[in-house]
Amino acid sequence: MKEPEIFGNDYNPFLIEITEQIQQARIHAAQLVNKELTKLYWSIGERIVVAQKKYGWGQAIVRQLSKDLIKSFPGTTGFSARNLWIMRQIYIEYVDNPKLQLLAALIPWSQNVEIISRVKEEDARAYYLSCVADMGWTKVVLIHQIKGQAFERHRLVDKQHNFKKALPVHLAEQADLAIKDTYVLDFLGIQKPVLEAELERRMVNKIKNVLLELGYGFTFMGNQYPIKANDTEYLVDMLLYNRRLKSLVAIELKTTKFKPEYAGKMNFYLNLLDDFVREADENPSIGIILCTERNRFEVEYALSGIDKPVGVAEYQLTKVLPKEFQKKLPNAEELEAELTKEIFEMDIA
Repeated sequence: MKEPEIFGNDYNPFLIEITEQIQQARIHAAQLVNKELTKLYWSIGERIVVAQKKYGWGQAIVRQLSKDLIKSFPGTTGFSARNLWIMRQIYIEYVDNPKLQLLAALIPWSQNVEIISRVKEEDARAYYLSCVADMGWTKVVLIHQIKGQAFERHRLVDKQHNFKKALPVHLAEQADLAIKDTYVLDFLGIQKPVLEAELERRMVNKIKNVLLELGYGFTFMGNQYPIKANDTEYLVDMLLYNRRLKSLVAIELKTTKFKPEYAGKMNFYLNLLDDFVREADENPSIGIILCTERNRFEVEYALSGIDKPVGVAEYQLTKVLPKEFQKKLPNAEELEAELTKEIFEMDIA
């Protein structure tokens, strides 16, 4: 007899409760540690800037401070000359921006380093800081999103949809922020045209990455989602739910250029979703048509007579360089060697 069985049916719920409490405590502790670490690094950056101004010290103070701190705290990895320079840079660039300061304090230091190093525009930094804080992007996911120009695709482009006509003002603004103009799906590993069924299968297999690319608040409800109405079953390619919008989001995948009839089909699906799937307390369903390319004139006129909220976006399956260009670029080993050389020279210069 297994020992827990002597405690009866009450033991498993008791164990689950304690396990969840431990997990929550660990998460809370990690958040506190991260907050204190960022606070410490901010203070070090401030002290370096103040000391340089007060005593007229140059770059040499950072190199010397790095050596002494590493000697005082052996085994630590956060006090390299490069890291100290980044602490200084973050203080200088965020000191007059309370919003960026607040957001930076909410995310891990490694993500802060990537954002300050890779992103130069203030609005873009605020976007990526918010995404890491809201969605828990790891360092790898953050780098992928920055390289894929998520901010530019999400905030700067003139997206094509009819949300302003089909939704209340406050919901239209939120829906606009919830979709991108172009989605980068290169993590699917597809480098040539495929059937829609294959594209859908790969997206479902990597649904976590798809949801991260789509943005904050999306949850997966199913693919080939059935809607039964009037003794007929209709299938939506992918059905999601957005917690922030409180709306069902239907996605139609097209491996061809946008055609005006796609808008009519999506309008039909949204009518079905609103009448047969949507809950009473939810907002109107929203549709997103993903195509390999589109003519903006055709999209504009196709959506002009649609009374349901529909957006049309492009997707990119791969950004692999043609072979003729690959030969002209350094390989991974050469890049790593060059970067190591640059960092080493910066630390000892």
